[in-house]
Amino acid sequence: MTWDWQVFLTDDGSGRTYLEWMLESWRWTLAVAASSWLVAMCVGAVVGTLRTLPGRPVVAALANAWVELFRNIPLLVQIFLWYFVVPKVFPAFQQVPGFLLVVFGLGFFTSARIAEQFRAGIQALPKGQRYAAMAMGFTTAQSYRYVILPMAFRIILPPLTSESMNLLKNSSVAFAVSIAELTMFAMQAQEETSRGIEVYLAVTALYALSAFAVNRVFALIEKKVRVPGFIVSGGTGGH
Repeated sequence: MTWDWQVFLTDDGSGRTYLEWMLESWRWTLAVAASSWLVAMCVGAVVGTLRTLPGRPVVAALANAWVELFRNIPLLVQIFLWYFVVPKVFPAFQQVPGFLLVVFGLGFFTSARIAEQFRAGIQALPKGQRYAAMAMGFTTAQSYRYVILPMAFRIILPPLTSESMNLLKNSSVAFAVSIAELTMFAMQAQEETSRGIEVYLAVTALYALSAFAVNRVFALIEKKVRVPGFIVSGGTGGH
């Protein structure tokens, strides 16, 4: 077996090299992952918080339904639903770019998992923190904004790191609806060059590098926001 890494310097037939094509596809992968992460975080934080509101059983039930719906349907099926079904049922979505439809599908799927993490993080906090906020005259919204959510975010950073890395890897499903990301590049470049080993190894390295970067960024955030002396164990915590 011989290696031919020069394949990345050859023209792909459109005036660019395979290396340039691969880097462009990498940018699409990062764009899909970053946009989906923003959707997932915003929706997941809201849904996860609503699941813990005291005295709001209807709101909590609706939030639970969101989580169960998006968590129990395979991701690829959800992508197909957003790309092929939603524009047919709701004609207004026919004007939405396919990129955004994929972002919605991947973002909502991940939001259900992040919502579960926020719920667990909030419920892991000592009840004394909520009572202390109430004693200071905070409303429920103020208690969540200034006391509960900042602490819950710190608790869920480790699982949130893993979920963010999973989202980056899950972005590969975008190839199924012809988004020009890394996995699609790998499939097409392998067919055109017959150098599957080199192509897939390079793409694997870019995925690994991206995931490692996400891990390091979250590790830095966790270090910066850590509260000295705060411990969570067995669903309870303390100072």
